[in-house]
Amino acid sequence: MRLLVGAVPALGVAGPALAAGPRLEPLELVTGRGVVRFQVEIAATEAEQRKGLMFRKSLAPDRGMLFVYKKPQRAAFWMKNTLIPLDILYIGPDGRILSMVRNARPLDETPLPSGGPVLGVLEIAGGRAGQLGVLPGDRVRHRIFPKG
Repeated sequence: MRLLVGAVPALGVAGPALAAGPRLEPLELVTGRGVVRFQVEIAATEAEQRKGLMFRKSLAPDRGMLFVYKKPQRAAFWMKNTLIPLDILYIGPDGRILSMVRNARPLDETPLPSGGPVLGVLEIAGGRAGQLGVLPGDRVRHRIFPKG
């Protein structure tokens, strides 16, 4: 899918999983409606971040991909070679959603900027954020963000 403006390979997270499939980690979105649990792939290396969810034909409603950075930075994603609509959640260093793009259009090469420094970016199936009532300011719980 991408690459982000000023992307830097992130935390020392293990590389891609072997033939068994991607390694998944738990992530929670804390919204005004409650807590929603996801299993996410981690895109930590530059190569993983460049590929993102490109060429995927589907994404389960409880799955996603978390792009992780070593330090807060501005980011901008695009949908080049991405075949499915996605919701893109830009997450600040405090674990709160800074901004989001709902239903990003497949194959669109228009940059979609974060609007400020982020420590992570979460991609989930297009329309899912609306179904769950996710809004800027909601909290993301994952090991890379401070507890709170």
